[in-house]
Amino acid sequence: MNEVATIGRIHHVNVVQLVGYCVEGLKRALVYDFMPNGSLDRYIYSKEGSITLSYKKMYEIAVGVAQGIEYLHQGREMQILHFDIKPHNILLDENFIPKISDFGLAKLYPANNSIVSSVVARGTMGYIAPEFFGMLLMEMARRRKNLNAFVDHSSQIYYPSWVHDQYNDGKDLEIGDATAEEKKLIKKMIITALWCIQMKPSDRPSMKSHTDARRRC
Repeated sequence: MNEVATIGRIHHVNVVQLVGYCVEGLKRALVYDFMPNGSLDRYIYSKEGSITLSYKKMYEIAVGVAQGIEYLHQGREMQILHFDIKPHNILLDENFIPKISDFGLAKLYPANNSIVSSVVARGTMGYIAPEFFGMLLMEMARRRKNLNAFVDHSSQIYYPSWVHDQYNDGKDLEIGDATAEEKKLIKKMIITALWCIQMKPSDRPSMKSHTDARRRC
């Protein structure tokens, strides 16, 4: 099982811990630590507003996810590429510490390769590298799906493109009732997201440079 082989070598606070597995005939099961607060998507896409997290907590979760990805990428000989970093695959423990999960599509790749061909990339469309972390970050910052056909203005259907144009034109985003401090955190997340999803691979940051920048903040 690909996931057992991959995650069996991982030990990090921001990666879900594999407790065990079972193979019985054609049935296979993986056992992980229980995550009482579920997955991140329920807090991002909550329509009722009854399940919410503060922007400060969202920012802390984003930093934790980045640290987990950095750990996966820092292997001496082989790095682990997840290929499906999305809200559903970010689990939250009792203290809302994020844990990257679901390594079924992950691949081992030589550590000295910083660019991966899209031929080997698999995963949920919109969350495959290079978009994976940047696209996740964008949804966390604005608490909405990046692609939404039901928005009021057609220009906002693909949110990352609209945000990019807003910043290019020197406009600030309208963020409702967020405090001044929360607006700063949201802006940090969006600018980092735009940095991560640039078209040229050489223009995108490594996860190490991203986490180093967050530690200095």
